[in-house]
Amino acid sequence: MSDMITYLSSIRFGDGAVEALAGDIATLGVKNPLFVTDAGIVAAGLLERAMLAAGRNDAPVFDGTPPNPTAEAVYSALDLYRDAGCDGIVAVGGGSPIDLAKAVALLVNHHEPLERYAVIEGGLARIVNPLPPLIAIPTTAGTGSEVGRGALISFSDGRKLGLISPKLIPSFAICDPEMTLGLPPMQTAATGMDAITHCIETYLSPKFNPPAEAIALDGLKRGVRNIRRAYEDGSDRSARREMMMAALEGGLTFQKGLGSVHALSHPLGGLRDVALHHGMLNAAILPIVLRYCSEAAPDKFAVLRETIGIGPQADLAEYIADLSVSLGLPQTIGQFGVKSDVVPTIAQAAMRDHSHATNVRPMSLVEYERILEEVISGRR
Repeated sequence: MSDMITYLSSIRFGDGAVEALAGDIATLGVKNPLFVTDAGIVAAGLLERAMLAAGRNDAPVFDGTPPNPTAEAVYSALDLYRDAGCDGIVAVGGGSPIDLAKAVALLVNHHEPLERYAVIEGGLARIVNPLPPLIAIPTTAGTGSEVGRGALISFSDGRKLGLISPKLIPSFAICDPEMTLGLPPMQTAATGMDAITHCIETYLSPKFNPPAEAIALDGLKRGVRNIRRAYEDGSDRSARREMMMAALEGGLTFQKGLGSVHALSHPLGGLRDVALHHGMLNAAILPIVLRYCSEAAPDKFAVLRETIGIGPQADLAEYIADLSVSLGLPQTIGQFGVKSDVVPTIAQAAMRDHSHATNVRPMSLVEYERILEEVISGRR
């Protein structure tokens, strides 16, 4: 029996890396790229910087990406791509614009509707055609989508579904820490905890992939050592570089699969009546899931404690909770208007989510319901 281990990303990393964008577009043979972003990135001047670096001030731009990208927004961007005669995509932003750009690229050469390509709908086998070139330029240090093979899209029926395929890995990732220097403290904290969660969950995943585990541990070490520095001083270039590398490494480990934290945060992020940041959700849920799973992999928990630099008898879940508190992140989500009446629906969605199968400990519907009650109310 053998295990397939694949890494396919091409990554340009370092301060000023975005200045190479014009050359990378030319290398891919793209003549007319669509720039995909959101209104916040436009307001921050980051899109302008990328377009200047590309020498494409007159390129078509889709800046209507919602905080949680929707299928409706994907179709709108796809219409612009086709109307403008585009032959490639440059995504500038956090995980939302990058995920939306992946979905647009998918539909360029695949028949609608988009939901037929969700992994829980058997979509992996349907993603067979070549995709147009995609360059991802992250402006946050968290999601890892710039090197990941997945995209999360919210649909009109309330589901937030994952599209997963090696074909969704961007052609190039341009990771320029300078693009994150203006990120506000709360976004720095939430996206940073997202990266830390990726490293922990993928390391704990039972799938066999030692290279991914080594990358996850390196990313975790960089993340926990630098997240407070980046949060407290957003101009700290060293901390910004380390956090961007932690996020990148978290994304590279997606090959192993995630776990119950993401199985819950995905459907919670799809709730229509509240806007919940994915990284904030992960930060609130992670300590609770770690408590449930601590006996499932004691050797791996010991390695995680050693990597973080806490004592062998320390409570890993408590450490993560204290870290989140120190970053000003909420420990419950009830304060945002989430009520217990969503528990049955979200718990069932978690059981169906693609991340559920690779949790370090098999989780039941009842356990998901208990975790949700705790993260909503704060009561154990």
